[in-house]
Amino acid sequence: MFKRIALFLLTNLAILLVFSIVINVLGLGRVFTQGYGLDMGSLLAFCAVMGFTGSFISLAISKWSAKFATGAKVIASPRSPDEMWLLDTVRHHAQKAGIAMPEVAVFPSDDMNAFATGMFRNNALVAVSTGLLQNMQRNEIEAVLGHEISHVANGDMVTLTLIQGVVNTFVMFFARIIGYFIDRVVLKNDKGPGIGYWLTTMICEIVFAILASMIVMWFSRRREFRADAGGAHLTSKKDMIAALERLHQARDNQLPGQLTAFGVHGSNRSLTRLFMSHPPLEERIKALQQG
Repeated sequence: MFKRIALFLLTNLAILLVFSIVINVLGLGRVFTQGYGLDMGSLLAFCAVMGFTGSFISLAISKWSAKFATGAKVIASPRSPDEMWLLDTVRHHAQKAGIAMPEVAVFPSDDMNAFATGMFRNNALVAVSTGLLQNMQRNEIEAVLGHEISHVANGDMVTLTLIQGVVNTFVMFFARIIGYFIDRVVLKNDKGPGIGYWLTTMICEIVFAILASMIVMWFSRRREFRADAGGAHLTSKKDMIAALERLHQARDNQLPGQLTAFGVHGSNRSLTRLFMSHPPLEERIKALQQG
């Protein structure tokens, strides 16, 4: 099941590919000079516009796509004491963090997870899994919710979007330079961009986007420590550590190899770690203990 970061990256990649296909079919993006030369300035400007547009579209639909992907149901009006408590807890954290009350949703999953997303600090979504509500103590759930509210208050999704926009720009830029080189130099085509250029560009965009996701994941891992500290501030360091330790104890039975939101366990294997959105729980616990 895709959660916040994985869903954002996949949506962004899909949008980039759709953009590329539309651009190719309609002949948009005039970055070539007469004689089939490459105008580097126009190319960079074009890639920046398209790259940031794709990233912000991903952010704009993040709440809708997260609800659709997880099956999250927004609590419009509480139907039980537990839902009332959940809304009151989120409201308390939001007020303390200085943001507007976000939408609160619950999604069906046995895994202990939660996520927050949205384009604006004052129009966000916080969602928790049924597994988290069933398997954590209330003080631990409060800490998890504080962690997610901290993501919103810190503007993490907007910062992530800006970083993704920069990454998109250079993914498209270098993919087109390589496509031009293959078409113009290797295939000796001097009549304008041909099949070699279009195919090479699309393949390079996919490969570069996957590799460049390491930059986005690095930022995601760094912001988790800050959100943990925020969760400790909104509740207590003891409760935040307890929530992380609860996840750590359940690690062997949860989410092998999957990217999730709050409960990603991380990996110490260097290559795998480069593509992890969250640092290992041991490191997060240690950072709180030493902070």
